[in-house]
Amino acid sequence: MEERVKSLVVERPGRLSIETRAVPEPAAGEIRIKVERAGICGSDIHILHGSNPFARYPRVIGHEFFGRIDKLGDGVNARLGARVVVDPVVACGTCYPCSVGRPNVCAQLAVIGVHRDGGFSEYACVPAENAHLLPDSVDDDKAPLVEPFSIAANITDHTGVFASDIALVYGAGPIGLTVIQVLKHVYGVKQLIVTDRIDQRLAAARDNGADRVINTAQTALPAALADAGVKPTLIIDAACHPAILAEAIEIASPAARIGLLGFSAEPSTIVQQKVTAKELAIHASRLNSGKFAKVIDWFASGTLQPERLITHRFGLDAYATAFDTFEHNQTECCKVQLIF
Repeated sequence: MEERVKSLVVERPGRLSIETRAVPEPAAGEIRIKVERAGICGSDIHILHGSNPFARYPRVIGHEFFGRIDKLGDGVNARLGARVVVDPVVACGTCYPCSVGRPNVCAQLAVIGVHRDGGFSEYACVPAENAHLLPDSVDDDKAPLVEPFSIAANITDHTGVFASDIALVYGAGPIGLTVIQVLKHVYGVKQLIVTDRIDQRLAAARDNGADRVINTAQTALPAALADAGVKPTLIIDAACHPAILAEAIEIASPAARIGLLGFSAEPSTIVQQKVTAKELAIHASRLNSGKFAKVIDWFASGTLQPERLITHRFGLDAYATAFDTFEHNQTECCKVQLIF
């Protein structure tokens, strides 16, 4: 009898279910992974609701996952049983972006869990070069968080970070918290200010390294900064509302850098003169460009505490509760993991 596996599939927008499928076989250059843990991301929710413009259906979702190498495709030299975490960025390696070290915006980009099947499955096949070995010092809980922290690594590499920076982070959700940890614990910025509209998230921001928090549901951010005589030199938008960019330009110090992580399809209205007068640098960041090794080193050295982000764990069969918790319990929920 053919062996079967459980996979969590978005059949079409709005339809999420467990399907029983044939065990996937690795193609040449691929490995098969027996998945052990995976994290739910906001982009998984967007795929479920049909608001991710890049997704194709039906799709096994999940791009934050780790497990053990279970089988090798032709031409692959790797150790069976090795613990690995998967970089979801699959690139051609030959186009202009790839040639300048930007595979995350490859002309033929295929993201695991978006354009091709992902890790919310008992077994997953991925290109061998996308699998990164995990040292024993990075435990199972932390492993799926390498990918979210690679987002923070990518944007901070784009903007640059100085110890003298007065940094402002919009949004204390999961990605905002990764940025907070990296800014404070990797780069040691002089002052780190975080804004959000939910008090519990602001408390989490403090726990992860924020020096000051501002609830923008209660206090206007420009006025609060003006009263304190503060002009941020580095601003990261991890909240991704289209109105934020214009405000960031207004409140930024001259010569500041602004980093954008969002995919809002709504227009942002900005005044070119204000950008040029201050000589602001605006950096967009998508996914990551080869940051997994760096993040794994941060985890292994204890520089970061990724486990602080984990709030919930569920077995695969409880996927409906897991997704509902992640999407609707913003006061208590940060990272939700699926255990296989």
